[in-house]
Amino acid sequence: MAVKDIMDALRGKDLSDLGLKENLAQLVKDIKLIGEDLDVVLYLPKPGIESLLRDKVHQALSGVPEVKNIRVRFADSPPPQPKQEIPVGQPAFTRRPVPGIRHMIAVGSGKGGVGKSTVAVNLALALRNIGYKVGLLDADIYGPSVPTLLGIKGERITVSERNKLVPIERFGIKVLSIGLMLPSEDTPVIWRGPMLMKALTQFLFDTEWGELDYLILDLPPGTGDVQLTLAQNVEMSGAIVVTTPQDVALADVRKATSMFKEVNVPVLGVIENMAYFTCPDTGKRYHIFGKGKVAEFAASYNLKILGSIPIDPEVAERSDRGEPVVITHPDSEVARAFVGIAKIIAQNLG
Repeated sequence: MAVKDIMDALRGKDLSDLGLKENLAQLVKDIKLIGEDLDVVLYLPKPGIESLLRDKVHQALSGVPEVKNIRVRFADSPPPQPKQEIPVGQPAFTRRPVPGIRHMIAVGSGKGGVGKSTVAVNLALALRNIGYKVGLLDADIYGPSVPTLLGIKGERITVSERNKLVPIERFGIKVLSIGLMLPSEDTPVIWRGPMLMKALTQFLFDTEWGELDYLILDLPPGTGDVQLTLAQNVEMSGAIVVTTPQDVALADVRKATSMFKEVNVPVLGVIENMAYFTCPDTGKRYHIFGKGKVAEFAASYNLKILGSIPIDPEVAERSDRGEPVVITHPDSEVARAFVGIAKIIAQNLG
């Protein structure tokens, strides 16, 4: 079930008997659905009708399957008014740095299935291995995979005396993921945009990151709320785009690259993942997904190719077991490629 089903049900509940021209959906500020528990936050258009609105929500959602426990809360502010046009020359958003973070780097792809999270994890570990203090934020709220890749499924985030989140430490890096906060790995997270942006802001600014040279952000696929929230609200040193050599992957990576440039986030370069396969018997390289297309893409966008990561079946197997190749096989071709990329990034960012 999707948030759309819930919003459709709320949209069908008229509030004219309460003297309101809005329907219930127009009063929604935030919705969070975890398992069968639904948390609804409504704008309060006028005082004294809280219990009536609460009843309306329960009535509207009584026929929606898989929603068993409904909690209705109210925001202090009134419903949002139509947005005013921003005067010419006035900035639409303000970026702020995360205290203690020297460089923040977003790793994105625009498309799922290209190994972006594997790249983000091993890049963070490679930076750590060459002497830097590193953190890793799994910003993929809907599909967190970092706990699996690092072998920390089942561990839970704690809160400090200062009421801040305390990251998990694994292989010498600090790690934060929504997957470390859910009751189980099968629990779905269904949040609307405002709740998503609030969570990301808390992950960045209400977390005990300490002093870090690099904070790597593992972005979800696409060019949606997460990417825009970060680009508009947080100071970043740059973004790295990950792609495989196929045309279908490059098409979406072009969109991601254009998005970063549109919001003035510098693109540090492109990483070609699954670039080739080296036959263990002969040492010969086979470009299974084609050759030269990533170079053409990089040239057309005036980007650097930071490195090419070969295909290694053992990487996938060990990743599923929470054993990153940079840690378990530091002398392998794949691990050396990640270390080479880390050195290039460190050199470029000074």
